[in-house]
Amino acid sequence: MATRTLYISLASVLALALIIAGVWWGVRSSSATGNDKPAAATLLDGTQMGVVELLTADLAPMRSYYVDAVGLEVLQESADRLSLGREGTELLSIVHAPERAADSPANAGLYHSALLYPNETSLASVLMNIATTAPQSYSGSADHSVSLAFYFQDPDGNGLELYADTPEDSWEWKNGLVTMGAAPLDPNAFIQKHLGSAAATPASNDSPSMGHVHLRVGDLDQARSFYADTLGFAVTAESEGALFYAAGGYHHHLATNTWGSANAAERPESLGLGSLTIQLTSEAELVAATARLSDAGLEFTQDGGMVTVNDPWGNTVRLLT
Repeated sequence: MATRTLYISLASVLALALIIAGVWWGVRSSSATGNDKPAAATLLDGTQMGVVELLTADLAPMRSYYVDAVGLEVLQESADRLSLGREGTELLSIVHAPERAADSPANAGLYHSALLYPNETSLASVLMNIATTAPQSYSGSADHSVSLAFYFQDPDGNGLELYADTPEDSWEWKNGLVTMGAAPLDPNAFIQKHLGSAAATPASNDSPSMGHVHLRVGDLDQARSFYADTLGFAVTAESEGALFYAAGGYHHHLATNTWGSANAAERPESLGLGSLTIQLTSEAELVAATARLSDAGLEFTQDGGMVTVNDPWGNTVRLLT
């Protein structure tokens, strides 16, 4: 009975969820009715998002949420750092930083990290687990045409998206942009359709990956210059106050918005985002990326196969091979 009560509680915030989804996406990214080719990116097919580092004042509730509710595994653990992932692949690095001030949504920083599940059943399984362990963390859901997405906030208030992609051959492209909407998506109906009443433990091949990372920034033109023109992503969607970027014809690996952070200056040292990682396909691609950074006059550091650079607002980006 307790499980069913918590399960139904997801529906109690569905109305809020739809409002949130509408605000986030605002307008459809294009009016596509065909399947035109996506915009070409400088970054190669196979580029992926990697580990997201979060800074927290208290490791214990973050550990409990991501392990007990979201179902990630502890890969490494010390007094000041927690490495979380699945099947040996790190997805989140949570670092103890009690000296830092709280994050503010008016500043640049993390809007959400997004875990991509390989199928609806594995996504429904983790949703069911969150419904029974941390239903209060749920903040919204939407059918974005290219994906089915559910939104949460972790104990520190960091945004978290859990999603599964729709079939790629159903994505609509026009003039290099993909159509992304924000249609209603009932979490209870989704769980019932893909999981029924039975709880399921995801198999190893059902493990999530870091599908995309969404950032708060101060200006979209500057964001386009850094993430598209310099780093090499293609802009794949545009909506009011937001840009979406990808490599290899994906709908988006990265997004930037100014919905609450327009005109934000360089972010102060705070909790929340420590860094995000972009996994490149080869050493040659890393060399090409560093050349573009140099040509743009940006300062960066290189340590072997890792390049670290800050975007115009101090969001730290790590490029790895």
